[in-house]
Amino acid sequence: MTEWTRIRQERTLFEDEAVLALDKPVGVSVVGERHDTDLVSMAKEAGEELFPAHRIDKVTSGVVLFAKQLRVHGDLTRQFNRRTVEKTYLALTRTRGLPAAATIDLPLSVGRKNRVRIAANRADIVAVPAASGDAGDAGDAGAALWTVPAAKTFPHVRTYPSVTRLTRVWEGKEHTLIAAHPVSGRRHQIRVHLAWVGHPIEGDPLFERAPTTRTFLHAWRLDFDAPGEGGARMHAEAAPGPDFWLALEGGEAAAAAAALAAFTTPAEA
Repeated sequence: MTEWTRIRQERTLFEDEAVLALDKPVGVSVVGERHDTDLVSMAKEAGEELFPAHRIDKVTSGVVLFAKQLRVHGDLTRQFNRRTVEKTYLALTRTRGLPAAATIDLPLSVGRKNRVRIAANRADIVAVPAASGDAGDAGDAGAALWTVPAAKTFPHVRTYPSVTRLTRVWEGKEHTLIAAHPVSGRRHQIRVHLAWVGHPIEGDPLFERAPTTRTFLHAWRLDFDAPGEGGARMHAEAAPGPDFWLALEGGEAAAAAAALAAFTTPAEA
């Protein structure tokens, strides 16, 4: 059995004549990066042509959507561009103190060595508390909004407005499980947003030198309009695998998984 055949059999979440939704394993690219093996190439070698409607990072596991026919690829990519696709990710941070619900509204830019960063100085990020609405430090545990004044945004680089909504699912002794909804869909958005407000994702090589674990970011849910089903709204969900809980010790993994099982994603516009 080829690797593609195994992935196809074990990780298909939704499929019709037009689209395929897969649960991508961590460590595999969606489409070619340098000399890495990727899903599109695996499929092609097995005689199947797929057209990715979007991408998730190599270090991220979870739902990824492909068009099986070129004629529907444009329809799917337009849904992502128009932000009608609902995406929810799960992230584990080695931090505590995140508010129950928050929004990160920080523009992104591309810096040296093609690295994605916030288009402002870290010191200019302000946190607006949930209750009082007063601005505080970027590490304020009561923050409901992290943002940066327009006047403090870098004027010398191209900037990309970027918004991520967060809900705290579970908090342990050292870790927090977050459901993240990227309103915009920029490269590395969730990873950069969380790191710059002081809550980096565990095992993220963008912000942790030589991590010894996987990156604990998982594309959990994806809702889209299926072209092959007359535009009917479809839901694809990939449960996080056992490796997603390896950062947690003792009974915390079971507690976090139980909290996730009981969690309902808030309705978002």
